[in-house]
Amino acid sequence: MFERLSDRLDGVLGNFRQRGVITDRMLKDGLREVRRALLEADVNYEVARDFLARVETRALGEDVLSSVRPGDQIVKIVHDELVDLLGSAPVEPAEAAVPPTVYMLVGLQGSGKTTTAAKLARRLKVGGDRPALVACDPYRPAAADQLETLAKAIDVPLVARPEGGDMPTLAAAALDEARRAGVTHVLLDMAGRLQVDEELMDELRRVKASVRPHEVLLVADGMTGQEAVRIARGFHDAVGLTGVILTKMDGDARGGAALSIFGVLGVPIRFVGVGERPEDLTAFDARRMAGRILQMGDIVGLVERAQQTVDLDETARLEEKVLGGGDFDLEDFLRSIQQIQKMGPLKGLLKMIPGIKSGMLEQTDVDPKRVRHLEAIILSMTPVERKNPQILNGSRRARIARGSGRPVHEVNRLLKQFKEMRKMMKQMGKLAPQLMGKGGDLSRLIG
Repeated sequence: MFERLSDRLDGVLGNFRQRGVITDRMLKDGLREVRRALLEADVNYEVARDFLARVETRALGEDVLSSVRPGDQIVKIVHDELVDLLGSAPVEPAEAAVPPTVYMLVGLQGSGKTTTAAKLARRLKVGGDRPALVACDPYRPAAADQLETLAKAIDVPLVARPEGGDMPTLAAAALDEARRAGVTHVLLDMAGRLQVDEELMDELRRVKASVRPHEVLLVADGMTGQEAVRIARGFHDAVGLTGVILTKMDGDARGGAALSIFGVLGVPIRFVGVGERPEDLTAFDARRMAGRILQMGDIVGLVERAQQTVDLDETARLEEKVLGGGDFDLEDFLRSIQQIQKMGPLKGLLKMIPGIKSGMLEQTDVDPKRVRHLEAIILSMTPVERKNPQILNGSRRARIARGSGRPVHEVNRLLKQFKEMRKMMKQMGKLAPQLMGKGGDLSRLIG
């Protein structure tokens, strides 16, 4: 997400940090590079121009240019202005006084509306709500079947699908059925359409008049750059958007859409799609996103992702085994790997840690294939071998290599690294009682 833009901005702002004194000329030259980086990221020209004008006005103050660390001051100004550009404080979705709350998802065909509807429904369900999905796309072949499959996968009801008739009637009937079923949220997956197709846009207006949705959310492809802004403007003029969900932000998204939509339309970004899994939908937070763009990390986002995906009971069991001096075996190691995999690609997780730069990741082996290779090697062992890795002699290792499709030296390397890790964990287990103090408190650390 924003890799190219982040690298360019990090280079420019890094030059500012290295200087003890910054002159007007240095500032203007640096901001010219920032402008170039924003335009290469396909940010709207007027948005980029106004953004840089605000940064320059604030940075030219005497307290910045004459401060002890002027570079850090400029980085803070850029960060604060990015936060304002992205929408400042998060906007909570509207809620009906009397359920159900109705969300209408609109957008172009192929923007990811159907999968996003399912992701949003899952997010609501995890939060304790009782959402239901409605298929309102009679035009795309198998669109309703796709939504029904996704609904079953996340265990959310599909209360209606197009079986003839017009969409306003279907949406109103689905809303009545949802009320009777005690549903808290109804998500309407509308058919994809071009914002210039007046007939289909009129259908959206009639559906909106029929069900009076509390949220009209545009699902836009984050890789389309400024084009997403033009699309958003067309839908906003037609039906009045209340928010935007950007999809495919885990790919090579240049960032132009995210950095332009709020500045041009004033419509907040509500959620961001960062993968294909049902859980890969995160709430948009301008401050955290600005931090990620400037490679400051997003530790809050990392914790939230862990809370949503990691099995807390399993984590507690592993923690107790390590700190309690238990024998951590390859079966436990395999479960640890699987827990981390649930959180998403390792490279993406590392980027969320403050202080980790893109350049560091290039020098680090974070190939997701290697993690799968480790998993394949361990799964090629018998349960007895995983519990007692010391019995793995040469012939057993050769068999495991054949079964996993990996060379013997990789099996040997895994076992060597595991042996070192288990030794370290045993030391941690011995130190834990001393560090925690009697009764499991932190008295000895504090005192």
